[in-house]
Amino acid sequence: MILGLRTVIYPVHDLPAGKEWYAQVLGLQAYFDEPFYVGFNVGGFELGLIPDGQAGTVGPQPLWGVSDADASFARLIELGATSLEPVTEVGGGIKVAAVLDPFGNRFGIIENPHFDRSSIR
Repeated sequence: MILGLRTVIYPVHDLPAGKEWYAQVLGLQAYFDEPFYVGFNVGGFELGLIPDGQAGTVGPQPLWGVSDADASFARLIELGATSLEPVTEVGGGIKVAAVLDPFGNRFGIIENPHFDRSSIR
């Protein structure tokens, strides 16, 4: 039985630089830090980094929840990300956007006023 999203893994060509960049983006430090994997606990979900993988923008495209898509998108750009998909209202007050992280990965965000955090187990 599928219980829901738990972990999203991003490959990075420089694990220490990836750890530093994502710590700035997330505003928290990794809880798991080894040469083969770095893990961050983001609101009950895991954002993981692995070294020497193949970065990209194809395949699954997870979206990380934010409270303000416009401000979050601007902050990602300020931290060195590149605009991939600008903030777009997709209906019902939901906004989505995506950037390329400095390692070539698509990093998507979503502002969803209908998301019920109490549904996370």
